[in-house]
Amino acid sequence: MKIAIIPARIGSKRIHKKNIKLFCDKPMITYSIKTALDSKIFDKVVVSTDSDEIAEVARLSGAEVPFLRPNSLANDHTATIPVINHAIKNLEDGGDFIDKVCCIYPCSPLLLVDDLINSLELMLANKSNSCIPVCEFSSAPQRGFKIDKKHNLQWVDPNFKNIKTQDLQKLYHDTGSFYWASKEKWLEGDISNALAYMIPNWRVVDIDNNDDWIRAEIIYKILNSSSE
Repeated sequence: MKIAIIPARIGSKRIHKKNIKLFCDKPMITYSIKTALDSKIFDKVVVSTDSDEIAEVARLSGAEVPFLRPNSLANDHTATIPVINHAIKNLEDGGDFIDKVCCIYPCSPLLLVDDLINSLELMLANKSNSCIPVCEFSSAPQRGFKIDKKHNLQWVDPNFKNIKTQDLQKLYHDTGSFYWASKEKWLEGDISNALAYMIPNWRVVDIDNNDDWIRAEIIYKILNSSSE
């Protein structure tokens, strides 16, 4: 079985109840659920949450919520892998035979059905056990600055200060939208040795604050303007 697991806790310090806050008039998590369902590649789309409120929204959106996860796996310091592994164990205890798992984050409204399908096909074609979506940094991180308490700029690495951006090696970062891996890779606790699935950086927004939220809504409305 191929399972989509969407980890969605109720606590969020910077954006209150971020996972179910209305984004373009719908609860945020509904976009990830719909994209997973529309891809038609999953045997189940499951939401792992500590919240009855999120569970209700998830079920109304078409996802399954067969269990609530404990508070110990829903705090600010909980990593993703233990949450996914908790879900895998509960699903298998319920009789599911799981082969591959895609963790889809609940705040991924710019994720496309093709991203899920094509990344799975990439992983299968290369006989890989994991695949991570990445995008190119919009500006060369090698030329980054630190700022001290007196607001003075300091080079992170002065060796790069006289090198033109176009002469620097391209670097990439995780988009923070989804991860594919075999069940075994999740249970091993390390999915980092993975294939890279490319996403254009203009379609990547890590929604951590209100400015991010506004920018993501603008991009979403532009992408979907032709269907309205």
